[in-house]
Amino acid sequence: MSQPKKKFTPKKKFCRFCDNPELPLNYKNPEILADFITERGKIIASRVTGTCAKHQRALTREIKRARQMALLYYTATHSTDVLKKSKI
Repeated sequence: MSQPKKKFTPKKKFCRFCDNPELPLNYKNPEILADFITERGKIIASRVTGTCAKHQRALTREIKRARQMALLYYTATHSTDVLKKSKI
């Protein structure tokens, strides 16, 4: 007889900002904001990252502010890595 299949139970997602209230969520920290952006420059959805709705709205606002201040890039073509590779 074959063994019964185990159901896949995904890991419980949690909001990083609710878990640690001292974690700053502002445009002045592009290192933190870069974790929520794909290589192509898209903002990752909250269902993927596990961020709550309140912090996802704040995160989106701060990413857009950081882009305006040129702390983050808009698309991959604006990234310094892509520009360096294209000149070679």
